[in-house]
Amino acid sequence: MSTLDRFSGHASLYARYRIDYPNSLYDFLLSRTPNRRRAWDCATGNGQAAVVLADYFDEVEATDLSANQLENAPARGNLTYRVSAAEKTPFPDAHFDLVTVAQALHWFDVDAFHAEVRRVARPGATLAEWGYGLNEVSPEVDRIVRYFYNDLVGPFWDAMRRHVEDQYAQLAFPFADIRHERFVASRLWDSGRFLNYLRTWSSVQKYQKQHGTDPVSLIEDELKAVWGNGEREVRFPIFLRTGRV
Repeated sequence: MSTLDRFSGHASLYARYRIDYPNSLYDFLLSRTPNRRRAWDCATGNGQAAVVLADYFDEVEATDLSANQLENAPARGNLTYRVSAAEKTPFPDAHFDLVTVAQALHWFDVDAFHAEVRRVARPGATLAEWGYGLNEVSPEVDRIVRYFYNDLVGPFWDAMRRHVEDQYAQLAFPFADIRHERFVASRLWDSGRFLNYLRTWSSVQKYQKQHGTDPVSLIEDELKAVWGNGEREVRFPIFLRTGRV
C-alpha cells in the first residue's frame, strides 16, 4: 500500500479551512530537538506545520504527493517544497534533526515510511507523528456533527480513518525514548467557517464525487440554527507521539 493522495481536488479549500496547531505542541517538539539545522515535514499539505518549523530550523524540507496542495503553501526563504512520496524521498542519508508528519500517517505504508525515516534522520533525531480527532463545540452542535460523521458520510471514509480514531495505537512505532502527549487546538469560528471546514473532509469529497451533491448542505440549516449568530469555540483534541531515531 503506497501513500494516497486524497486532497489535490480541493487544495484551495483545504488551505483556507484546515486547522493549524498550537504553540504548545511546537514548544514540546523543540524541547525534544536541541539540534535544529534541518527538519523534514512529510505530507505537508499546504505547509501548516512547515512554516512554523521554518522559524526555528536553518533549513526545512516539506514534501507532499499533491502538487496542487504545495501550490497553496506559503513561501519562506529557508523552506523548500517538493513533490515526493513519504516512503521514498530524494534526501541524503543522516540528514535531518527532526521529522514531522501531521494528520497523514494513516495514509502511508507505515513500515516503509519508518525505514525511510531511519535512513534520512541523523542518529538521535526526533520523529514526531500527530493527528486530531473529531472536534467539540457544544452538546447540540456535537450531536449533529457526529450524525454527519458516522451516518451521512461514514460509509465514505477510507478504512485507514480507523487509525485516527484509535490515535495510531495499531500502527507500529519502533523507536527509542517514546513519548505520548495531548494538546488542544482551539479556534473561534462562525457557523460558515465551521461548515467549510467540514467540506475539507476526504469523506465529504468522496460523497460529492459519487452523488454530485454537497452532503454538508444536508445539515447546514439545522447546524446554523443551534449555532446561533457569531463565533463559538471549536476544540480539536490532538494526539502526538515522538521517538528518537
